[in-house]
Amino acid sequence: MKRQHTRANLRTSLWLFLVTLPLLVPGLDVAGPITRLQEKPNSRLSDKRPRVRDAGIKVGILPTGAFNAITDVGGVMVGHTTIVRGENIRTGVTAILPHNGNLFREKVPAAVFVGNGFGKLMGATQIHELGEIETPILLTSTLSVPRVADALLDYMLSLTGNEDVQSVNAVVAETNDGYLNDIRGRHITREDVFNAIKSAKSGAVEEGSVGAGTGTVAFGFKGGIGTASRKLPASLAGYTVGVLVQTNFGGILTINGAPVGRELGRYYLKEELSSTGFRPCNSRKDRVETESSACYPNNADGSIIIVIATDAPVDARNLGRMAARAMMGLGRTGASGSNGSGDYTIAFSTAPELRIQISGDLPNRNSPRNIKVLLNDAMSPLFLAVIEATEEAIYNSLFRATTTTGRGHTVEALPLDRTLEILRKYGVAKLN
Repeated sequence: MKRQHTRANLRTSLWLFLVTLPLLVPGLDVAGPITRLQEKPNSRLSDKRPRVRDAGIKVGILPTGAFNAITDVGGVMVGHTTIVRGENIRTGVTAILPHNGNLFREKVPAAVFVGNGFGKLMGATQIHELGEIETPILLTSTLSVPRVADALLDYMLSLTGNEDVQSVNAVVAETNDGYLNDIRGRHITREDVFNAIKSAKSGAVEEGSVGAGTGTVAFGFKGGIGTASRKLPASLAGYTVGVLVQTNFGGILTINGAPVGRELGRYYLKEELSSTGFRPCNSRKDRVETESSACYPNNADGSIIIVIATDAPVDARNLGRMAARAMMGLGRTGASGSNGSGDYTIAFSTAPELRIQISGDLPNRNSPRNIKVLLNDAMSPLFLAVIEATEEAIYNSLFRATTTTGRGHTVEALPLDRTLEILRKYGVAKLN
């Protein structure tokens, strides 16, 4: 009993010390500049929120990979740096690495598809022209793209074998997290970028309000990072397709066909369609002058970045076709495809036989490449895999995200109890 009492006193004393320390030392930030780099399992609030499959919701017909994540594609790794500082900074970086080697010297075939080009996807023109990626793919906040790209260049130039490199096509994509984050402050540093790349790993991927998804909003609820995968059966060669998304867009949330957004009373054009209390909630003037108004949750502007990986031997042309199908998965979720939404897909293949060496590493730069790629007729199952994995990855971003406050605004997480009630009502979720 005495030992328990002593421990209680120690805990109380420690708590009082931490509370009063900022008063004794002005300007001291006890919490530190970054709330998460690497945490113990189950230490995040998001760990208490299930993924869609854990909640009894099955999306599509194809089976998933072992982790139901983009990392089910062999060699692919994902890392995050999540920055939560003070009351106004809610941002971060997410890195997707197609393989763990030197990407500049062993490039991968790739393609970009633009659903709506209101965005700042750095590196897109060279991918379109050459059909290859030569750096990790980084996701971040809109106004931080140049700084993140500069840090990515530092990383690539520092790699062994790149000492004489004078041109690198940095690939950096973004969504605008300015509602919850001090976006103008451009708080992401070189260290943050390096951490996201160097902490990248295979296996389970952290989702929700992490990395580049820390300050994003989707369908009026907290958005973020989500991922999913599909594995074709052996009769279809057993290829894997993985998808990772950064969700920050709007519309009328639909899950497995059920009108969840409508049932929850939060959806695009709700105010305009109301018979009373009409407000121009989706006009630019209202958004600019009344950013913190009740209109914001139903605003459809924003963006989504969709990253597709596959181990199938697919060339850049057919990767472009796969990338286009991601928009069908996006549409299934109820996205409205607004004018102000930058909707982009980046797709790549990890097939080792398709890796592209720089000409200086080849014995004869004029020699033809002998490669085998899938025929057009073999692509349809992969298209379906992309559609299903994109749809489920978006749902996972919403299910895993947590309520977030920043810049005086609070964006609530999708209410799971009510959402599951709706899904059961429409017969698209099992009773767990």
